[in-house]
Amino acid sequence: MSFNMNRINPNQTQVFFHDGRFETLTNEELDDFLLQMGLSDVNETFEQNVLE
Repeated sequence: MSFNMNRINPNQTQVFFHDGRFETLTNEELDDFLLQMGLSDVNETFEQNVLE
């Protein structure tokens, strides 16, 4: 499943799926989503990029 992420505020991220759907997730929901996708280390990279 392909998706893009866009941080909209410090506690919310929009996840845009390539089929046109999107979801707004809290940090906790994003962590769960990324774990389900098997991408837990992507969150660390994403957080580092936001903080830099």
